[in-house]
Amino acid sequence: MLAIKRADCFHSKGHRNPCRSSSNPYMILFGAVEIAFSQIPDFDQIWWLSIVAAAMSFTYATIGLSLGIAQTVANGGFRGSLTGVSVAAGVSPAQKVWRSLQAFGDISFAYSYAYILIEIQDTIRAPPPSEAAVMKRATMVSVATTTFFYMMCGCLGYAAFGAAAPDNLLTGFGFYEPFWLLDVANAAIVVHLVGAYQVFVQPLFAFVEARAAARWPGSRFLAREVRVGPFALSVFRLTWRTAFVCLTTVAAMLLPFFGDVVGLLGAISFWPLTVYFPVEMYIKQHGVRRWSTRWVCLQTLSAACFLVSVAGAVGSTAGVVGAVKLHRPFSGY
Repeated sequence: MLAIKRADCFHSKGHRNPCRSSSNPYMILFGAVEIAFSQIPDFDQIWWLSIVAAAMSFTYATIGLSLGIAQTVANGGFRGSLTGVSVAAGVSPAQKVWRSLQAFGDISFAYSYAYILIEIQDTIRAPPPSEAAVMKRATMVSVATTTFFYMMCGCLGYAAFGAAAPDNLLTGFGFYEPFWLLDVANAAIVVHLVGAYQVFVQPLFAFVEARAAARWPGSRFLAREVRVGPFALSVFRLTWRTAFVCLTTVAAMLLPFFGDVVGLLGAISFWPLTVYFPVEMYIKQHGVRRWSTRWVCLQTLSAACFLVSVAGAVGSTAGVVGAVKLHRPFSGY
């Protein structure tokens, strides 16, 4: 939302104008929207929101990809090199190492959907042979599709800008024109993140509320409902979900830098949730013999991904520490 405002400012006042503005009002607005959507009781009732979010991700990814191709053509060739950003003025060897490691964390976060995988499978009403077969096919298609877009956007963004490539092609203002197309792309990102927030957080809501109901089965606070117009809202759901969204909104305002935090979260959660537990469950389910070729290959995969997670966590931690030094909490800058 802030990028839309800045894009319009750059268009009217010129690219050299700083066009600085606080992101706090937009974070508060986003939190207010999420409070409303968080009152949707169950994950299976937001399927339409997930479809809208997916459509929006295709929209902005396609726009970013097209702008990258156009910029590369306008440059008359590729910028950058196979070795990445050169160690020179402004980039020390240590910074290059930390940023390279942080990239592992970013990639880990992008591919780690273990939080919602089981919840998605539980909501599938699949034809024969089984939900598992449909989920396996859907996973293969989705990972292949996202990999294509990630690789194309990442490679063409670097080809278009080289070492000057921004952290985010659409919000970091590698592109300034056409400003209206950037506005469309960034508006699609807003809608996508509204849906993505719910897709990630609804399983957590369901888990906490199920545990609370089991722990206090006769609680009036858990069972009581309050009517707001045509809606019947659970007092407990209204209270705790609102508090959770407020907490995450305050955290976002406290740490107004996106990439470093995302990389750290991705690095920490990637190996245990996306690799270790699935590998161990597969070994147990299929009775894979210890020290067999398949067992060794699976354990090697797990160990390699563990090293990736450790490297990503180290690099992202360094990035967070560096970002904390540059940003003032709750400043919105």
